[in-house]
Amino acid sequence: QLQLVESGGGLVQTGGSLRLSCAASGRSFSAHGMAWFRQAPGKEREFLVAIAGRWIGGSTNYADSVKGRFTISRDNAKSTVDLQMSSLKPEDTAVYYCAATTSGIAETTQRSYTFWGQGTQVTVSS
Repeated sequence: QLQLVESGGGLVQTGGSLRLSCAASGRSFSAHGMAWFRQAPGKEREFLVAIAGRWIGGSTNYADSVKGRFTISRDNAKSTVDLQMSSLKPEDTAVYYCAATTSGIAETTQRSYTFWGQGTQVTVSS
């Protein structure tokens, strides 16, 4: 069982940067595949990026929409996973969610994730 809490959301101007953090409490954080998703108003939740667990080597998967602009990282000692976002655009405005899967793999589909945070709002002004 993992509990996830996101932080770091806020208001940023177009072209700016923001770093989100997800703190996990529970056992065996390092074994879990972790991911970030987002959901904009009126749209479905969208996969952004995932990072595999320790035993899978920490490989990553990025959605094309954020490749080159967003970077995921994890600190297994601190049980945190961060999302560094740069070159932000108004269309990046959404609620951003952290999620964990039990498989350890950097899954890209929502149904693969068992544990979810409550989300943090990111607003990019034009």
